[in-house]
Amino acid sequence: MAQARKRGGLFASFGFQVMAGMALGLGLGLLARNLGVEDGQAGHGLSEALSLAGSTFVQLLKVLVPPLVFTAIVASIANLRQLQNAAALVWRTLLWFAVTALIAVSIGIVLGLVLQPGVNTTVAAAAAETPHTSGSWLDFLKGLIPSNMLGLAATTKLVGGEATTSLSFNVLQIVVISLVTGVAALKAGAAAEPFLAFNASALAIVRKILWWVIRLTPIGTIGLFGNAVAHYGWDALAQLGAFALAIYIGLALVMLVVYPSLLLAHGLNPVKFFAGVWPAIQLGFVSRSSIGTLPVTQTVTESALGVPRAYAAFAVPLGSTTKMDGCAAIYPAVAAIFVAQFYNVPLQLTDYLLIVFVSVIGSAATAGLTGAVVMLTLTLSTLGLPLEGVGLLLAIDPILDMGRTATNVTGQALVPTLVAKQQGILDLTVYNAASGDLEAEVEADAERTAA
Repeated sequence: MAQARKRGGLFASFGFQVMAGMALGLGLGLLARNLGVEDGQAGHGLSEALSLAGSTFVQLLKVLVPPLVFTAIVASIANLRQLQNAAALVWRTLLWFAVTALIAVSIGIVLGLVLQPGVNTTVAAAAAETPHTSGSWLDFLKGLIPSNMLGLAATTKLVGGEATTSLSFNVLQIVVISLVTGVAALKAGAAAEPFLAFNASALAIVRKILWWVIRLTPIGTIGLFGNAVAHYGWDALAQLGAFALAIYIGLALVMLVVYPSLLLAHGLNPVKFFAGVWPAIQLGFVSRSSIGTLPVTQTVTESALGVPRAYAAFAVPLGSTTKMDGCAAIYPAVAAIFVAQFYNVPLQLTDYLLIVFVSVIGSAATAGLTGAVVMLTLTLSTLGLPLEGVGLLLAIDPILDMGRTATNVTGQALVPTLVAKQQGILDLTVYNAASGDLEAEVEADAERTAA
C-alpha cells in the first residue's frame, strides 16, 4: 500500500486534490462573479453549475447520515459491552463538551468587549430584520422526542402559489432512537443477536458507500467553494469588518491555541492531530455543514486519530449535534455584544453569565435545527435584546459560517481523542502515523479491521 501511494505521488494525495479543488473553485467563482450571476447575465450558467455540483455532493453526504448514525451507534452500544469504562466515556465526553464550550465563549466575550464590533461598524440600521426562524428551550425538549422511528420531518411551503413538501431528518432524534434501540437489543439478549449481526453488515455497506461519496470530495469542493465566492464575495466586509475580525480571531485562538494546548496537556502531538483531522476541516470549511461533514469526521476520528470505533460511533454523531464551539459559543457571544453595542443597550455581569450559560447548555437546544442564526436568536431572546439585530449580520454570515463550521468539526474530533487518551483506549500507533491523506488512512483502517 505504501509503495502504491509513493508511485501515485503528490497528485494522487486526497489532501492535494481537495486543495486543488478549492483553488479551482476560487477561480471559477471569481469568474462567475465578474461575469454576473443574475439570471440573463453571462456568469449565471457557471454559477448554477457550481451550485448544482456543491449541493449534490452535500446531499449525497447527508443522505448517508441517518443510516450511518443509526447503524454505527447501535453497533457501538453492542461493542461497548467489551469496554470496562463505558459510563466514564459518556460523562467525560459531556464534560469536555462543556469545558471547551466554556473556554470558547469566554474568548468570544473578551473579544467583543475589546474590539467593540457594534461600535466600529458602518452597517445601516435599515438592515435590521427579524429572522424567519428562531431558537427556544422548548425546541430542545420537543427535539428530544422522536416524531417517528426514522427521525424524519415534513415541511410544506407555498412556492408560486403551489404547495411543495420536503423531507428532512433530525439527527438528535436519530441519536435518541439509536441509543434506545441499542440498549433494547442488549437487554433482549440472544434473541437480538441476528439483528445485531444484520446491523453490523448494514454498517459495513454504508461505510463502503460513504467512501465512494468521499472520493467525490474534490469535485464537491469546486462547487461549494466556487458558489460561495460567486454569490457572497467580500463587499459587505467593509461595513462589518470589526465584527468579522472578532469572529475569525476567536476561531483562530480556539483552533490554534486552545486545542493544541489541550492536546499537549494530554501528551499528544498537535501536528499529528491536525494532519489526521485535516480532510474533515477542509470539507467543513467549504460545505458549511457539520451534519454534512459528519461521515468524514467520524472516519478520520477512527482511521487517522486512533479513537476506537465503538466509542467514536457514539461521540462523533453526538458532537455533530451538540458540540459547536464556532456556531454556539464564539459567534453568539460576539454577536450578542455587537447587537447590544449597536442598540446602546448596556450589559451587566448577569448578562454575560447568561451568554456563558446559553453557549454551554444551549447548543443542545438548537441541535435539531439549522444554522447559527437559531443559536443567536436563542441568546438574544434570553438576554432580552432585539431580534431585529440578527438582520444586521446576515450579509456576511456565509463568509463567517465557513470558519465556524471548520472549528465545530475540529472540536467534534478533538473531544473523543482527548477522552480516549484519558481512558487509555487511544491507539497511539495510529495517531502518531496520521498523514492527512484520507484515502491512505481508510485503506490502513480496512487492513486493521480485516486482520
